[in-house]
Amino acid sequence: MDLIQEAYLRLFPDKEFSFQTQLEYNRRLSPFNANIRLYRETIFLNLNLQWKDINEEIKIGLVQHLLLKIFRQQKKNTANIDLYNNFVRHIPLLTPKTKSDWVLEASFERVNKQFFQSSMEKPNLQWGQNSKRKLASYNFHEDSVTVSTLFKDSREEILDYLMYHELLHKYHKFKHKNGRSAFHTTAFRNDEQKYPNYPGIEKEIGQIIRGRRSLLSFFRTYLVF
Repeated sequence: MDLIQEAYLRLFPDKEFSFQTQLEYNRRLSPFNANIRLYRETIFLNLNLQWKDINEEIKIGLVQHLLLKIFRQQKKNTANIDLYNNFVRHIPLLTPKTKSDWVLEASFERVNKQFFQSSMEKPNLQWGQNSKRKLASYNFHEDSVTVSTLFKDSREEILDYLMYHELLHKYHKFKHKNGRSAFHTTAFRNDEQKYPNYPGIEKEIGQIIRGRRSLLSFFRTYLVF
């Protein structure tokens, strides 16, 4: 029985498995990423090569997580999905740190010292596109903070606030319940508002992006495959 079939039958024990499967490990995907699609009667699964030597029970949880997406049953949960989510929370410890930028690194050092007592391990740091929609993001699979180039010339307080928000994702990780992952938990929100002059900084960022939707709707934290 292949990995996809095993994951499906554990996830849907009352259903028959009537699909063809195609699984591929490759280096095209970023570290610990994966994607899945259903075309006609075939399920295609692509996994980054780093998944190859990971425990099968964890991989079954990954596949189940992806199957729930294509079959639109997000509220279902299994022991394997719990194993997978626990593994994802610790991926940053396994991820090579190869990307940096002196401006972002300086921001990280300031934020790490002020808010995390210099205890935070430095993630990959990079500039993204000149986006007014995705201001900044933290990617668990790559342990990376990406900041829109819109803020390259911003005041330190603005850049540091964006860095702080994303490092809070690294710090708090995420909660998984009833098939859903929650990133902006109550604890996260409480810590976010500890940033000095939080309302004023939020207002200033709103001005930078020319008064489009409220600041909080722009932040995205991705676990996308």
